[in-house]
Amino acid sequence: MPVSTPNQSPDLMQLYHMGGPWIGQTFYVAAELGIADHLGPEPISVAELAAATEANEEVLYRFCRVLASMGVLKAHPERGFSLTEAGGMLRSDAPGGFRYGVMLQSGACFRAWTEVMHTVRTGEPAFDKVHGAAYYDFLEANPAENELFNRAMGVTSLAPAIAALKRYDFTGIKRLVDVGGGVGTLIAAVLELNPGMTGVVQDLAAVTAEAPTHLAEHGVQDRVEVVSGSFFDSVVPGADAYVLSRVLHNWSDADCLKILRRVHEAMPEHAKLIVIDSVVPDSGELHPSMLADLFMMVILGGKERTERDWRLLLDEAGFRMTRAVQAENAGDTLVHALVEAVRH
Repeated sequence: MPVSTPNQSPDLMQLYHMGGPWIGQTFYVAAELGIADHLGPEPISVAELAAATEANEEVLYRFCRVLASMGVLKAHPERGFSLTEAGGMLRSDAPGGFRYGVMLQSGACFRAWTEVMHTVRTGEPAFDKVHGAAYYDFLEANPAENELFNRAMGVTSLAPAIAALKRYDFTGIKRLVDVGGGVGTLIAAVLELNPGMTGVVQDLAAVTAEAPTHLAEHGVQDRVEVVSGSFFDSVVPGADAYVLSRVLHNWSDADCLKILRRVHEAMPEHAKLIVIDSVVPDSGELHPSMLADLFMMVILGGKERTERDWRLLLDEAGFRMTRAVQAENAGDTLVHALVEAVRH
């Protein structure tokens, strides 16, 4: 354990230690084992929990002790533990999909950080070096990881986007294309609120395979066309509006321009482009979007952008930004904005 010296800031030391990787990995243990699914308000012994999760009892106890200190669990006599209200966020059926987000960021993605200096020195994603493949190629070759990705993206990253689109005026928009729309979570939410609208969800085949089932669960399967294909190749033409939700931050500026130009080619003159993504504040103070920016860079070679970055990027791709609406809740983990643009 490092020891503080007179020249070191105690606050900086605390920030380093309390934000260290072992905190995130402790959450990962809870998420991967499904601890919250096995616990409730009444305590059970760690021996029972270890048997249910196929874990080593002594090791699990020590992890649960830390989880209890952070308010995820509540410790009881005789090495018993129960689930707190806050810990309920880690349940598989909890709104927001926090469990799946933790699992996604703490497994294969976490291992990529062992080669973070590769990114710092070359500008290339460390994920590719560690796993021998770019992230999306890795998902395609690993069905379990791809399923986890779909689960996490289906709820965690889309909640703010759905909230933003619920405030958007869709008057005059009869057909909507969700570019990179995954299994259709976003477009299902929009169509439920706009009964006269039809839509298209476009994404890679490995992702859209689950879309029909998901759309059927929301009762909109007859109003949504599922298209499998890369948005680098083409985008479904002829719609009234196109949505890119939490897509562009995955990519470098050069790749974003390729995507945006494909959308530009597909859009009729009257159509609108709606971009939903995080915005890095200009204040310079530490903000979650700055840390997310590092994650995108190390895993995907992508980036989070300031409002100025967004304006310049859209302009270069042939779009004119007509408005930008910040998220209502400034306390969101990431500051999301809905950006509307039209063709130049």
